[in-house]
Amino acid sequence: MTTATQEGAEVRGRKWRGQQFRGVVVSAKSKDTIVVAVTSYVPHPKYRKYIRRTKKFHAHDPGNTAPEGAEVLIAASRPHSRLKRFRLVRILSQPKEVVREAEAGEEA
Repeated sequence: MTTATQEGAEVRGRKWRGQQFRGVVVSAKSKDTIVVAVTSYVPHPKYRKYIRRTKKFHAHDPGNTAPEGAEVLIAASRPHSRLKRFRLVRILSQPKEVVREAEAGEEA
């Protein structure tokens, strides 16, 4: 489960103050673009029960470094294209499949 966050990230040696989200990469098929699903918990307006809301953001990933399933931190940036308004700050954790493949490669 990932949630929206306001963690401070450093960009070129200084603190980034813009909008930041933590999410999971759901698609990395496009060139230099990833789609990140960000889940947040919000109270229902009438019943006050907390429910999950998921929103997908397109983010700029130069070099396609983040694989599908990875947990990443994205930050708001200048518009890169019609849909891309965020950029990849860092990869927080790799997906389990990539970790297993790396371990299998070391054993062989």
